[in-house]
Amino acid sequence: MTSDQERRNDAVYAEHKAAIAAGQKRVLRNTSTGELHSYPADEIGFTPGAGQAQVSTWWGMGILAVVAAFLTVLSVMILLAPLGQGQSPMWGGLFLTAMAGGFTVYAVVLSRQEFRAMQLRKLRGSPKPNSSGRADIPADH
Repeated sequence: MTSDQERRNDAVYAEHKAAIAAGQKRVLRNTSTGELHSYPADEIGFTPGAGQAQVSTWWGMGILAVVAAFLTVLSVMILLAPLGQGQSPMWGGLFLTAMAGGFTVYAVVLSRQEFRAMQLRKLRGSPKPNSSGRADIPADH
């Protein structure tokens, strides 16, 4: 890291600490270019996990929501299929229905949250945060 970038990161960190002390809700993150940035809390959508394959965009999470919704519908069909033959529902499929339905709701919420955060970042001119969710806090702080 160059001394110029270190100075900028130190200044951002100082501004971030002052904003927190003033009662603002801020999140310190690296940007997609590697610099440190203090984001207002509403500009941070969701932070992907540490696994190999990560979804970091609102539309990527939207695709997962559509797939989960499809699985929910499929599991409801599996649950109710025996009714057509005069049997009781296949209650074992209820677990799959609950899991898929729960993930559908979760993915939709995350997708909306990231979409709104992306719109606010564009409106305010904030850089895109790094998808790792890390913040390289200056060493002497």
